Amino acid sequence: MTNYNSDKKKNNISDKDKTDWEEFISSDEKLPNKDIKLEKKNSIKIKHIDLHGCTLEQANKTISKFIDDCYQNRVSKIIVVTGKGLHSNVEKDPYVSRDLSILKYSVPEYIKSNQELMKKIIEIKDAKIEDGGKGAFYIHLKKK
Repeated sequence: MTNYNSDKKKNNISDKDKTDWEEFISSDEKLPNKDIKLEKKNSIKIKHIDLHGCTLEQANKTISKFIDDCYQNRVSKIIVVTGKGLHSNVEKDPYVSRDLSILKYSVPEYIKSNQELMKKIIEIKDAKIEDGGKGAFYIHLKKK
């Protein structure tokens, strides 16, 4: 049983395409399995830490230990939530700089100034909106 449309389509295939197809079918070449690549990408270890409510000293100690632990456990990416400082008690003290006392600014500066931590870090960058936006940042760790 022959279908007119399929015969017509077969006739539209160029000789080069036919030759290439026949060569591919007869060869041992395999197409790469894209699903395997996706599985490898999904194997990235991500950890979260939320520093809301911490003092600056607590936050620095906590993040330092957390980075060390994540590095030892081969975590690739850390999402650090500091908050935006909207509920900070800094407004009550007119002698404290609003920008420098908020964890949002201070924690990344602490990390960048700590050479031992920076040896384990590829980069620090702002988080996407779904991960906390302006109230969070990413730390990408080197492989151990």
